[in-house]
Amino acid sequence: MNLPTIRSSLTDWLDWLLKLHAQEIELGLDRVREVAKQLDVLTPAPFVITVAGTNGKGSSVAMLVAILKAAGYKVGSYTSPHILRFNERIQLNAQPVTDQSIVAAFDAIEKARQGIKLTYFEFATLASLFIFKQADIDVVVLEVGLGGRLDAVNIVDAQACLLTAIDVDHIEWLGSDRDKIGFEKAGVMRPNGLSVCSDPTPPKTVLEHAKNLKVDLKLLGRDYDFESNNGNWHFKTKHQSITLPEPNLAGQFQLQNAAGVVALLKNQACLKMDQAAFEGGLKKVQHPGRLQTIQVDQQAWLFDVAHNPQSVDALAAHLTSESDKTEYLVIFSALSDKDIQAMTSQIKSFASQWLLIDLHVERSAPLARLQEVLRLAGVAADHQQTFNSMADAVIYARQSKEKRVLVYGSFVTVSQAMTELTEWMS
Repeated sequence: MNLPTIRSSLTDWLDWLLKLHAQEIELGLDRVREVAKQLDVLTPAPFVITVAGTNGKGSSVAMLVAILKAAGYKVGSYTSPHILRFNERIQLNAQPVTDQSIVAAFDAIEKARQGIKLTYFEFATLASLFIFKQADIDVVVLEVGLGGRLDAVNIVDAQACLLTAIDVDHIEWLGSDRDKIGFEKAGVMRPNGLSVCSDPTPPKTVLEHAKNLKVDLKLLGRDYDFESNNGNWHFKTKHQSITLPEPNLAGQFQLQNAAGVVALLKNQACLKMDQAAFEGGLKKVQHPGRLQTIQVDQQAWLFDVAHNPQSVDALAAHLTSESDKTEYLVIFSALSDKDIQAMTSQIKSFASQWLLIDLHVERSAPLARLQEVLRLAGVAADHQQTFNSMADAVIYARQSKEKRVLVYGSFVTVSQAMTELTEWMS
């Protein structure tokens, strides 16, 4: 495939990037930092917030952006992966940037890298920093892709860091227990800087790393807390309590994320914002694919990118809290390196039928494995149906208009389903 140019389409560039580097993931900072220096993007804005963790990162980024925007700041955000369009990853004031701006960034990176190998994610990270630097914005919020310590995002020295809920995931890269994974996540913290942890039981390695670096670490349950109260909630410290509206995001676990966000912003004297900014941001925040309900020709579809036991726990808690206890048609698939048994056992009591999908991506779990996991969980064969494509599963589900549909298991699963439903979604 020919090298794309400044006149090439974003699709051409993305196709080329997918073929450029044989490995999807290659942790390490030296290569990407060198290119960042050539581009002069290591300081993309006067104030940078880095968000790391296993679950709740995306929602926390969305709340940070919404509150900062409501306070009048010009804010850029970088997240991954995307659901429908690559542009979702790089946003200015909560709006995806244009194809042209991404292509220009990719072209500049290609000219600057001088043969240095970069992965797809590293190209995307550098593109976001390039765009933010050119946009002359006030605050940048960066979401770590994988881990923290060796993730490309960590080339930027953030003024503040937020660690969300930490669970066992990506064990082939990060380790097989919370202490090892916690150490990797804590790698985004900076000496003598501010960090906030919204995990109520942080791994001891997070606490030890913060102590060694003399980090000002604010902990949920020690330095701040929250309490729900009939549509509002209270953010509390030893010295104050403020009442705020619940975030415009489904799931009670979002209060834990919101508390971490508020704690971080409240502890930054250089970020000026009043009560109205917190209230306005929380009321308006949006984050697609997280407990998102969409009506498709009067049929209710619930989408959730839950892809590990902790996030599926939150999905199950949400389903338990619903007043309508009607069972779902469940469209499910997952990547092969996930704990599929735990992910399905928590949801089986809410499912009338499982529609299992071949995602046709490199890391997807084979249909035979999905069937076997459900069989071992006690799901009878006549409650399972397999499909060679998402399109076929969506057509099947739409024929049962009286039934609700749940789509979960991975970003890819949700992305494929939403793509198939785009013209019918309201």
